Amino acid sequence: MDFNVKKLASDAGVFFTRAVQFTEEKLGQAEKTELDAHFENLLARADCTKNWTEKIFRQTEVLLQPNPSARIEEFLFEKLDRKVPSRTTNGELLGQYMLDAAKDFGPGTPYGSTLIKVGECQRRLGGAEREFMQTSAINFLTPLRNFLDGDWRTISKERRLLENRRLDLDACKARLKKAKLAEAKAAAEHELRVAQTEFDRQAEVTRLLLEGISSTHVNHLRCLHEFVEAQAIYYNQCHQYMMDLQKELGRYPNAFTVNPAPSSSASPSTAATLPVVSIAGAVSTSAPEADTLKIEEVQPPATGTRKAKVLYDYDAADTSEMSLLADELITVYTVPGMDPDWLVGERGNQKGKVPVTYLELLS
Repeated sequence: MDFNVKKLASDAGVFFTRAVQFTEEKLGQAEKTELDAHFENLLARADCTKNWTEKIFRQTEVLLQPNPSARIEEFLFEKLDRKVPSRTTNGELLGQYMLDAAKDFGPGTPYGSTLIKVGECQRRLGGAEREFMQTSAINFLTPLRNFLDGDWRTISKERRLLENRRLDLDACKARLKKAKLAEAKAAAEHELRVAQTEFDRQAEVTRLLLEGISSTHVNHLRCLHEFVEAQAIYYNQCHQYMMDLQKELGRYPNAFTVNPAPSSSASPSTAATLPVVSIAGAVSTSAPEADTLKIEEVQPPATGTRKAKVLYDYDAADTSEMSLLADELITVYTVPGMDPDWLVGERGNQKGKVPVTYLELLS
């Protein structure tokens, strides 16, 4: 391989001269050609655009693909100009698990049939998520990436070239000041004119690129609207899918409901006079025979109070209920329209709902 020694020596000399000039400027030992205020504003706006575009781009990537490993894999596929493999979303995977579980539990059972309904909905949600990710990647991420990998690299390259031209210009100015002989001054003036011309030409090229940032903002604004539109469509789809699922599940009774509320068609007085079952004996979990339970039908009074013995400990589920201790005596009464499986209990200053099945009502 042939090397041009003279060119290498010349380039090394230019690099050294620029380095010296830059160092002297930093130390305040050399003058520096300043750019006009408008140019400085263009530079500041360009830097701001690059920094925030980069942050928005990175965070949008995290939003669309939270898995870092998956993001790295997709990045490598793009760099190798290979098609990114289609991924199953978490919603689709969850839906498939539910459908598979329903086969084992029995699709005809309440749990199995519900798993099928919910699983199908999860798969639709996952499909909508994938469509949103693809649309956003094309309409929003790609333009941002194109700016960072294309336009900004060009701007950065021309800015570095402008900085080199400025250093050369200031170095020529310094040599002209140091020149004593007429011949040296003439040579320095010629070099200064050439350096000034090159600097002005490069400044104009860089200025045009920086002014193009305005067009970049317009393009990114359009892409931002498309991103928001894609989000709105995605969330509307999710909302509609969930509303449809709720309606569909509402048509089937819950086989596991405990203490169901009385029908809304029953009048308060009718609900208040429904029979209540009291379990007075201890319940054996190992022997289901009926003679181990002492069952007594009790008619709670519409008005007035009576005493009741607590059969088992009970922890209140919320502030409207009252906790119970086995074998204690409390005062209970009912109110019109109240669920027949519950009574109002009082113990000193405490009052709250208590379950009838935990009580033995005393005469």
